[in-house]
Amino acid sequence: MEQIVRKYADMVYRLACSQAQNRSDAEDIFQEVFLRYLRSAPEFASEEHRRAWLIRVTINCAKKLRASAFVRHTVPLEVELPFKTEESLALYSELRRLPAADRAVLHLFYYEDQSVREIAHLLHKKESSVRSQLTRARQKLRKLLKETDYV
Repeated sequence: MEQIVRKYADMVYRLACSQAQNRSDAEDIFQEVFLRYLRSAPEFASEEHRRAWLIRVTINCAKKLRASAFVRHTVPLEVELPFKTEESLALYSELRRLPAADRAVLHLFYYEDQSVREIAHLLHKKESSVRSQLTRARQKLRKLLKETDYV
């Protein structure tokens, strides 16, 4: 179990951060994913299947958290985030303004190097839907960045 956590911790945490509203929610998602892994002790045919399972569970845990009454009725605290450049902070801020579904496909495509086919499989969508969603998410992000004069 320790090897699996070490191998996939960064990926799960990055994805949780992209889906959560704050660091503590991302940490809760991270813990829930690995608790589910520990409890279910799934057997996988390959490492790619294990990776896909962890991604899918992370997305599901994030959706469950967003749907909870507690999260819907609270206001996130303002937190200083340590970014090295102003552009990195601006990109992060604008990504946070996108809907969670758009953040998910952008994150999986750009940060986790998932293909459109893999994303479609993970999100239970058609490939054409994922391509369209990626295009729309890029357009939304571009528009947000233009509004703040970063493009």
